[in-house]
Amino acid sequence: MGKVAVGVAVGVAVAACAVAGVVVGRRVGSRRKWKRVVSVLKELEEACETPVGRLRQVVDAMAVEMHAGLASEGGSKLKMLLTFVDHLPTGSEIGTYYALDLGGTNFRVLRIQLGGRRSSILSQDVERQPIPQHLLTSTSEDLFDFIASTLKQFVEKEESGSEPSPVRTRELGFTFSFPVKQSSLRSGILIKWTKGFAIEDMVGKEVVTLLEAALVRSGLDMRVALLVNDTVGTLALGRYHDADTVAAVIIGTGTNACYLERADAIIKCQGLLTSSGYMVVNMEWGNFWSSHLPRTSYDIDLDSESPNPNDQGFEKMISGMYLGDIVRRVILRISLESDIFGPVSSRLSIPFILQTPLLAAMHEDHSPELKEVAKILKETLEVDGLHARPATPLVGILKKIGRDGSGGITGGRNRSDVKMKRTVVAIEGGLYTSYTMFREYLHEALNEILGDVAQHVSLQVTEDGSGIGGALLAASYSSYSVDGVNML
Repeated sequence: MGKVAVGVAVGVAVAACAVAGVVVGRRVGSRRKWKRVVSVLKELEEACETPVGRLRQVVDAMAVEMHAGLASEGGSKLKMLLTFVDHLPTGSEIGTYYALDLGGTNFRVLRIQLGGRRSSILSQDVERQPIPQHLLTSTSEDLFDFIASTLKQFVEKEESGSEPSPVRTRELGFTFSFPVKQSSLRSGILIKWTKGFAIEDMVGKEVVTLLEAALVRSGLDMRVALLVNDTVGTLALGRYHDADTVAAVIIGTGTNACYLERADAIIKCQGLLTSSGYMVVNMEWGNFWSSHLPRTSYDIDLDSESPNPNDQGFEKMISGMYLGDIVRRVILRISLESDIFGPVSSRLSIPFILQTPLLAAMHEDHSPELKEVAKILKETLEVDGLHARPATPLVGILKKIGRDGSGGITGGRNRSDVKMKRTVVAIEGGLYTSYTMFREYLHEALNEILGDVAQHVSLQVTEDGSGIGGALLAASYSSYSVDGVNML
């Protein structure tokens, strides 16, 4: 397939289907049938061809879309949302802080104790709690009363028997990973529910206000220091460990990115003043689109049959939610055009039956008899017998902020007079951490696009940015600190 010859999703599809073909290839009686299989895979590979020149076109398109999204509301498919986070953890934070991570039908509460030195987390306690099914469609008061009650029990359990601390209000970072329009660091209106929630009276309401009211009703003395999403939490955790961290990417079931932008570059908020001169911008890059992206017929069909056609196009091409289904569609076409798998299995027509972890297991099966591939095909699909896409938008971020060697969005490529800074990108998500081939392809593509500049760019895996990062940001914005420096 070559280094960056095939896009991530379909590169995986080609590999998995080729492996599947090998499993049954010994039983193919007709060379004509096998040629049909090869033809399907060849067509797929050609549709995904991504030479370095094309990848750089995607990089440029991302940088331009970022600029447009910063210039005006609705000016780009990238929302480029202001987070009002204008400084990040420095490592000097001291004290005990809490986080509430609500991003699905489970939520977590965390407590961390910071020692005042970078990467010095003295202790960490976490509790996961499922949300009862009836609360997903109940009222906002019922939901937050349940959360506040759980949080209170957690606080009392963790603080029992510990040394009494100075009299002060406990502080909480609230990670709320649902569509929110923020108007300040501590305020945001819920735009719509996702992930199975349907609490009608909460849409259009301030989520922090609702949470704090529940905390008061529970009798828990706690202040919500800020409202963030999981990507911003990942950036905060990355920055806590490494001061050169300027961006964060999540590649898991879904995908998103955020980065540190100059405040004067956010044109849609003229006169925006921050103490640091910077602000973290939540890109919502799952909706990115460019005509230079290698979109195949399988991508088009998946999008048109989805509940949100023409939306989240980039996410549908690279994230864990969709990769397995792209492969299923390729195998289904092979089955329809050739009977090398025998009669067409009805399971091949079931959307999302082939999940990405199974795809990863197939792709990484190096056994002589490809036993894992055969097992998955048989058990999951009842059948006998993608890789440069995330890298290009990531380089687009580096280009926008002048960290790709070009000097920024208006600069020329590979300027020799640009002194390269060390650049760290915090990265999180099971698709990146657990899928070895996916990770290797992404690194390969970064090296191809950036050339010599790649030696200055480091991808650092973080763990639990949505939780720990929220608590770290609570420490950064503590009412007991001045300009981000803890005064305790």
